[in-house]
Amino acid sequence: MASSKVYDREYFERWYHDPARRVITPAAVARKVRLALGIAEALLERPVRTVLDVGCGEGAWREHLRRERPNLQYTGVESSAYAVERYGKSRNILRGSLGTLDDVALQASYDLIVVCDVLQYVPDAELGPGLAAIARRLGGVAFLEAYTTDDAIEGDRSAWHERSRACYRKFFAAAGLTGVGMHCYVGASLLPMTAALERTR
Repeated sequence: MASSKVYDREYFERWYHDPARRVITPAAVARKVRLALGIAEALLERPVRTVLDVGCGEGAWREHLRRERPNLQYTGVESSAYAVERYGKSRNILRGSLGTLDDVALQASYDLIVVCDVLQYVPDAELGPGLAAIARRLGGVAFLEAYTTDDAIEGDRSAWHERSRACYRKFFAAAGLTGVGMHCYVGASLLPMTAALERTR
């Protein structure tokens, strides 16, 4: 059954802007950005030039990415009509979702693909095809933040899909993605650049 969640202005104000209720601060986003850039650039052996941010919301990562790499090309994909209407043109956010990536006009490859605080809201029927679509476009590192039944997470639990570590690992492996720690994954192109003890499967 389709989710009745609405990602409107009220939703983003509540979970991302209200200091009393928001689930993450700008400083925390900045730390994640530096982490993902650092791992991607260590394996690419050059600066990250292109980023695809799937389920990007209002494009919170864009500001921090461009601060670190001013010439970086950012593309966001978001299902929220509100976010795309308000920020689509100014922040290069396209309408779509993890499950519809193949229908969005995207580049063939990206240095860094970000799926932050999204996967636990994606149904199984979309998760596998969505991860496969990411793997096909992955020329560097994917930051795939996912939380399992072992994690004590606070925040928006509406339409949350409870999955075990084994379940997520099965989905990642089926897509050809190999974990290298801290929510980061590589595909076939960068796998030879990793050492045995860096890989988590």
